[in-house]
Amino acid sequence: MEASRCAYKRNIILNSVRQPVVLYGCETWSLTLREERKLRVFENMVLRKIFGPRRDEVTGEWRRLHNEELNDLHSSPNIVRVIKSRRMRWAGHVARMGKERGVYRVLVGKLEGKRPLGRPRRRWAVNNRMDLQEVGCGHVDWIGLAQDSDRWRTLVSVVMNLWVP
Repeated sequence: MEASRCAYKRNIILNSVRQPVVLYGCETWSLTLREERKLRVFENMVLRKIFGPRRDEVTGEWRRLHNEELNDLHSSPNIVRVIKSRRMRWAGHVARMGKERGVYRVLVGKLEGKRPLGRPRRRWAVNNRMDLQEVGCGHVDWIGLAQDSDRWRTLVSVVMNLWVP
């Protein structure tokens, strides 16, 4: 009973730190794989601080927790999954907006003028398409799919429950 209460308190501490501070505005982020890895490293660092070191049963020495042990102790979803599900939820909200709304026009609009030199940055819509490909809906018109809010909500929950390495 005491161990479950401690785990519950630790999850509350993590969520009170992670939710408002780390994930502020994550609906509009377009993350690269390097940034996703940095966020997972940060989350594991916070989890190691919260759960503390463990005493090895064999040697009796203190050691840091491994990532698998952290995932077993922590019951909340991975930070990358939370970001992807929030981004998908926001995308559905924007897709259901009217065509006269500014946010919708930014979503579907094309920029005019010359592009800067170099590789283009990853766009928000490209990230949404990649998230849909992970679920198996990459070939579907996601703006049309988002018009049915119940189907879109189930899709967002599927994205939340994906395994992210």
